[in-house]
Amino acid sequence: MTLSDELLRDAKIKTAREDRTVSSVLEEGLRLLLRQSEVDQRAARAEFSLPTFGGGAAPEIHVDDNSAVLDAMDQA
Repeated sequence: MTLSDELLRDAKIKTAREDRTVSSVLEEGLRLLLRQSEVDQRAARAEFSLPTFGGGAAPEIHVDDNSAVLDAMDQA
């Protein structure tokens, strides 16, 4: 694994301020990134909804009966 010099420098500065290891700071950052990615994915799924256009099948049409649906479409 290779880190940019700037990123590694910033990590070392943070570790010195907080008396931590570089590994612990990088691990925390990766955990936060992965957790945020999961939250974003859940939010995207929660926002999705299928459009509806009202109406629906007539009560006499059983939508699980293909021939009844095709007959109704022919009559429309």
